[in-house]
Amino acid sequence: MKNLTRTLFGAVSFVVLMFTGLQVSSADQTDKSAKAVFAGGCFWCMEKDFESLAGVTDVISGFTGGKTENPTYNGDHRGHYEAVEVTYNPEQVTYEQLLQHFWVNVDPFDDKGQFCDKGHEYLSAIFVADDDQRSLAEASLAVVEKRFADKKIVTPILPLSTFYPIAGDESFHQDFYKKSPIRYNSYRWACGRDRRLRDVWGDDATV
Repeated sequence: MKNLTRTLFGAVSFVVLMFTGLQVSSADQTDKSAKAVFAGGCFWCMEKDFESLAGVTDVISGFTGGKTENPTYNGDHRGHYEAVEVTYNPEQVTYEQLLQHFWVNVDPFDDKGQFCDKGHEYLSAIFVADDDQRSLAEASLAVVEKRFADKKIVTPILPLSTFYPIAGDESFHQDFYKKSPIRYNSYRWACGRDRRLRDVWGDDATV
């Protein structure tokens, strides 16, 4: 009986330890999650470009930067930018690396939009949530400005406001490149995005 009691106690202790470990692991996973918001023209493309980066766990397409509440793709999104909210693990990819990836996936000289898409909603921008992100974003901008000293960089660094994910009847925009790869690839090629990125960034372009 003593041996059976000892065995049962050991089994229960093992289960408790496993459950506690799972709780700690879950908490750790939550703690390792961070977010960043960028605008770089078509959010279909930005979603694809960031989801290809190791350490990025999720990318959501949406709108931010404007005052209109609950903007929609086919409705009122005046003043907003098409943007993506990037969720990432800082132990696998840093915010600085996200910034580097952002720059080589936009045309920083275009003050009318991005590539074939023109209009305010297609402008590029970095949205910062706090002073740390702003400091790192400004440092990355300085590097780009030094590289292109003879050109004007028009991509601004802006304070992050409410991010509105595309939702409801327009949810098909999320992961569009996965859901409609033929249409997506046709659009991207016709828009000249990759050709322009290679022109601007050369071998640093990730396309």
